[in-house]
Amino acid sequence: MRVIHCLHTAASNAAIFDAAARDFPMLSLRHAVRADLLADAEAAGGLTPGITNAVQSTLRAMPTARLLTCSTLGPAAEGLALRADAALAREAMQNGQVVVLCAVETTLAPTTELFRAAGDAALSVRLVPGAWARFRAGDSAGYLAMIRAAAQAALDDGADRVALAQVSMAGAAGPRVLAAPQAALRAIIAGQAPGP
Repeated sequence: MRVIHCLHTAASNAAIFDAAARDFPMLSLRHAVRADLLADAEAAGGLTPGITNAVQSTLRAMPTARLLTCSTLGPAAEGLALRADAALAREAMQNGQVVVLCAVETTLAPTTELFRAAGDAALSVRLVPGAWARFRAGDSAGYLAMIRAAAQAALDDGADRVALAQVSMAGAAGPRVLAAPQAALRAIIAGQAPGP
């Protein structure tokens, strides 16, 4: 049994990863939640040196192997943890037309940069307007309905694959709609996570 230490910025992401891990019985997940880190990044309009330092200190204090599940904070984790969104990007960006859906405005720039670096597929990164407000209000059904509608619209417009940038979107995954939790756990099994 391999133990993976996950850093989340939303407590609900722990349950999403636990559900995904049922398909990977050789993994055991441990969860830490730091909602303040995402709140600080949202207030600042993105990562700052201070937030980056806080993310890195938090990750260094965790045992290996580490998994960061927040796409906004992802760039702060390089070399310290596997980024769930990076695993998703590698899976999604093989070829064809890829649309990446984001719910949080602060993740647009890091997500675009990450996916562009991951492969040669044609890329479009889109914000789902109003979705994050629904999530923050606790309306998970409404939030996922908005994500599903945006994903279907992207497929109807000719996308070969849709990637859901935030872990919180995983409930909207389906045929040709890829989610970060499964991609991250597959990457760990394939040996792509730092640590033993």
